[in-house]
Amino acid sequence: MSSAQSFRSSVRWLFVGSTGNQILGFLFGIVLTRLLAPEHFGVLLTTQVFTGFAGFLAGGGMGQALIRSKEATPDDYRSVFTLQLAIGTAIYAFFFVLAPAFSVWYENPIYTDLLRVSALSFIIRPFVNLPTTLLHRGMKFNTIALFNLGILVVTNVLSVVMAFGGMGVWALVLGGLIGSLVSVVVLQVITGWRPGFTRDFSRAKHLAQYGALTSATDIIFYLRQQASTAILSSTLGAAAVGLYNKGESLAKMPHGFVTGSVYHVLFRAIAAEQDNLDRCRYLLFRSIGLLAVYLTPLYILLFWVSDPLVAFVYGEKWLESAQVIAIICLAWPALLIDNMAGAVLGAQNWLHYELPVQIGALALTALAVYVGQHYGIEGVAAAIVLVFYLSSIVMFWLAAKCLRARMHELVRALRPALLLNLPLLAASGGLYRVLLGPDGRLDLTGAIVLTGLSGLAYGLAFLFAPIESLATEQARYRGLITALIRRMRGA
Repeated sequence: MSSAQSFRSSVRWLFVGSTGNQILGFLFGIVLTRLLAPEHFGVLLTTQVFTGFAGFLAGGGMGQALIRSKEATPDDYRSVFTLQLAIGTAIYAFFFVLAPAFSVWYENPIYTDLLRVSALSFIIRPFVNLPTTLLHRGMKFNTIALFNLGILVVTNVLSVVMAFGGMGVWALVLGGLIGSLVSVVVLQVITGWRPGFTRDFSRAKHLAQYGALTSATDIIFYLRQQASTAILSSTLGAAAVGLYNKGESLAKMPHGFVTGSVYHVLFRAIAAEQDNLDRCRYLLFRSIGLLAVYLTPLYILLFWVSDPLVAFVYGEKWLESAQVIAIICLAWPALLIDNMAGAVLGAQNWLHYELPVQIGALALTALAVYVGQHYGIEGVAAAIVLVFYLSSIVMFWLAAKCLRARMHELVRALRPALLLNLPLLAASGGLYRVLLGPDGRLDLTGAIVLTGLSGLAYGLAFLFAPIESLATEQARYRGLITALIRRMRGA
């Protein structure tokens, strides 16, 4: 298999896993949203601000270092496992002791037990992290995809059953914890890996150096993501946190479907080709260009249909989150460029340059949320979009400097997406105004018509527009459609 085919195959499997996870998570989320109140999600999200932050300390970035490393010995795995288990146990002890203080701070006694139970995951994580790293190093993305889908089903079925039984926020917490325990058993069977301890950590030094930078960067990025939850929970309350988070997560869903999959493969591919800058530049800009072509129309349509989509999927009580969705959709180009640039910096070991950028973006995010919350969750979303664009500009500048790339290469990569999507934006906007109901809102029927007609028009433009850089993609899909039609006629 050629390198291009290998790249596509890896992306395809990660896409299958990511898409399956997103779709199943979305469907289970609908059920849980209707069984639970916004306050339940808000309480859990507030807890996860602290446990999620500690999770990066528990991993220490060493798993990512093992994946990037050209060689990884059994002693490396034993060293990383021993360190992660020791750190995880210490973190659990920290949360167990300080959990009552969190209850006092948020004036809600449930946080004491909630934190103590949730923190058990830190002791379980090393038993999941190491065999998962083995799968990533072996490029066994098909196994990873199927494993993640299976665990997601187990976790969410348990959560739904417990939510139906009236367990509230505990349905979410216990479902995740039991799912982690099942993961440990399954991964032991799949990989054959067994836990091992060591007292000699000299071999882990080179992993720890890279891992420390990875961990620090991930922590800062995580804090950026959680700034809205932390600030809104203490100002506008748990309901606002739940509404904002639901809108933001739905708006980022197309991004999560595909871009995350491409990130992991791009990271591994550039790490393997890190001395070949020409190849690295090709991988970066080809990835950006194709992602822009495939995902931009989804964001344009999501922008127009956010109101009826939320009303139909989640119910009228979540309708306020529709405005958050529409605003976050505007950040799609920034999310794409920021994510792909991050893969380059990580693979080329330029994390020491990325870290200051993430720290600055964290400060801007906290300021943006603080100012934006005076205008409600819509104001927070708008302020966050501005920060996304500022961050993506600097991240691309770093990635371009690293690969000795030029701005015109980015413009050339995005040109096909612009040629296809600017007409789509204008046409779908006009159709939106035509389909508005007497109350000035788009109903579900109008949303279906808008999506169907716009999607059909974009599909035809994608297949037949004379865009040279898309010729290979167009030929591939026209061939698939032709083969499908012949098969249907033969049947």
